[in-house]
Amino acid sequence: MHTTASPTERDLETTRHTATGGNASPEVAEQAARRRTFAVISHPDAGKSTLTEALALHAHAIGEAGAVHGKGNRRGVVSDWMEMERDRGISITSAVLQFAYAETVINLLDTPGHADFSEDTYRVLAAVDAAVMLVDAAKGIEPQTHKLFEVCRARGVPVITVVNKWDRPGLDALAIMDELTTRLDLHPMPLTWPVGVAGDFRGVLDCATGDFVEFTRTPGGATEAIATRWSAEEARATVGEVFTQAEEEYDLLNASGHGFDLELFLSGAATPVLFGSAVLNFGVRQLLDTLVALAPAPGARADASGGARAVSAPFSGFVFKIQAGMDKAHRDRLAFVRVCSGHFTRGMVVTHADTGRPFATKYAQSVFGRDRSTLDEAFPGDVIGLVNANALRVGDTLFAEEKVAFPRIPLFAPEHFAVARAAVSGKQKQFRRGIEQLGEEGVVQVLHSDRRGAQAPVLAAVGPMQFDVAKHRMEHEFGSPIRLEQLPYSVARAVIPAALPQLENRGGAEALTRADGVHLAVFADKWRMASVERDLPAGALSPVFG
Repeated sequence: MHTTASPTERDLETTRHTATGGNASPEVAEQAARRRTFAVISHPDAGKSTLTEALALHAHAIGEAGAVHGKGNRRGVVSDWMEMERDRGISITSAVLQFAYAETVINLLDTPGHADFSEDTYRVLAAVDAAVMLVDAAKGIEPQTHKLFEVCRARGVPVITVVNKWDRPGLDALAIMDELTTRLDLHPMPLTWPVGVAGDFRGVLDCATGDFVEFTRTPGGATEAIATRWSAEEARATVGEVFTQAEEEYDLLNASGHGFDLELFLSGAATPVLFGSAVLNFGVRQLLDTLVALAPAPGARADASGGARAVSAPFSGFVFKIQAGMDKAHRDRLAFVRVCSGHFTRGMVVTHADTGRPFATKYAQSVFGRDRSTLDEAFPGDVIGLVNANALRVGDTLFAEEKVAFPRIPLFAPEHFAVARAAVSGKQKQFRRGIEQLGEEGVVQVLHSDRRGAQAPVLAAVGPMQFDVAKHRMEHEFGSPIRLEQLPYSVARAVIPAALPQLENRGGAEALTRADGVHLAVFADKWRMASVERDLPAGALSPVFG
């Protein structure tokens, strides 16, 4: 009955061979083939951090799943370690969790869902090989989900879709399939199908075998749910009409061309779909098994010259995240490096591509949320934490032996601007150090001008919540409370140096220089920008992002 849904072993071997380049050195190729590096993306409140926690639970990386709000006796989730994240119940910064499952090394990158932190999510998506897109069963495809999917499509990242919160009332399953098709132009290929409508979740139909997998929650929902597998005949006899309806719905989809196709998935044109409830741990193991079986292993990565760095080449990697304040005892700074090729060993001396200078890796660490441990070796797909890497910036490349540079990670155009000043005059040293650090991490973009001076930098952000994070961290991590004065600008463009004098003393406009040396012109709105642009040389303004 269900003949076209399941991936074949030949399909899986093709995935592994293609992903590793087909001719990698035996050790690196074998280790790379064992890696699955992916991000979880969603609209806020779709259950992303809860799913991240449930995946770690099912891989036995933690003994009990926490809750986003940590209510009752349940602790908070490991991926939301910042104080503000726990207070607000949202993910503010991306987190990395590495654990083993089914002889596979999982590198899971949890991302912020809120639009205000889009840049952090974009940086993470530059470091993964696949994404899990979480859809709220009651709300369907939401705006931020749509935006993040488009980033995945632009980067060529294949997507596995999980319809979450099926234990609560929501949309019809077929309606969600239709939304994937019409709103995202993404061909859905269900691997599981819900038995029971949203809000009455009995279990799932395994589309590959036709079996019924029944879920039973455990007390408190903090441990693995009990999954019982029944044959189709047994399910029809015990569950009855609700299982038969699920069979009929899936058969209708399968007959209309929605069976599994590996090539369509890897091309980004189609998405495998699973149904579950992260908070109850329903369907989580099926997702882990799907990631192991279908998500691509690390492959050759495009470099800045237009070539590709094979996984078998000597070590290379790029910095996709900088984070300070993870260890309150030491106040250190951690650079997160995605390994792109070769075999990394702690203590090896690599080269910083931008400067050509050697870089020692004695203090390499493996990261699991906030927790860190010494890391002795890593392979393509893994994430290395380099401690006190003050010379490194987001987008930097490190390599050994054979020189390579990977494309920089572009910055978004900011839409919110505020002048920052130290609230305590005697804290100028801490103020300068903190502002510089937040800029290097990408918490905010830091802009300067001769007119405003070094003591009044302009902070630029995609969303206003970034300012809340900056204020909180400046006070609690750097010991320098700040005052912010909002500026009346909403549009930013890169501007050529020759046009800078013409922006002086123009109402509703200002010229500023970003910490990386890029000159920006900021305007009150797009109409003011158009008015000023008429007086500038042709081509003086250009988009910031790109």
